[in-house]
Amino acid sequence: MIRVLLAEDQAMVRGALAALLALEGDIAVVAQVARGDEVVAAVRANGPDVVLLDIELPGVDGLTVAGLLRAEPCRVLILTTFGRPGYLRRAMESGAAGFLLKDAPAAELGIAIRRAAAGERVVDPTLAAAALAEGQSPLSPREREVLASAEGGASIAAIAAELHLSEGTVRNHLSAAIQKCDVHSRMKAVRLARAKGWL
Repeated sequence: MIRVLLAEDQAMVRGALAALLALEGDIAVVAQVARGDEVVAAVRANGPDVVLLDIELPGVDGLTVAGLLRAEPCRVLILTTFGRPGYLRRAMESGAAGFLLKDAPAAELGIAIRRAAAGERVVDPTLAAAALAEGQSPLSPREREVLASAEGGASIAAIAAELHLSEGTVRNHLSAAIQKCDVHSRMKAVRLARAKGWL
């Protein structure tokens, strides 16, 4: 029996996934969580073989959680609505065993879980090709962090205070990110980086 933990913040989607997996004779959902900051403790308490992680989780996002689970004896499958090449690349860098889109045929979920549990990588070939064509994010980790903090329209001073940086350093990182995104404002840089899955 393959033991699965579901990490999905939308209760209806989580319930539908659990019901779908209950139809599989060799897969058992052993735990469900709605927040990213609950996943590691749930993994340690329930010992799943495979963790199905949404990217957009409250507390801690799924890509960060995937990195935290590298030290745990389980495989991670990212299950998301967002088929962005940058997200796929980041998921693989975080140690995820696979990346599935929520609009894929339902039958593919059980197959993907079995393949992940068997030690295989599971990635949609079209998305993999797009990720290779897109290349790596040009943004440094600090530039990503500063851009993400700017997403809500925060001032330079607020970003500096949040990240414990000087205002000059924040300006430099924002300027570099804007230049690398080849746009003319930080909000355009944020939108582009979000669309490509760099944030």
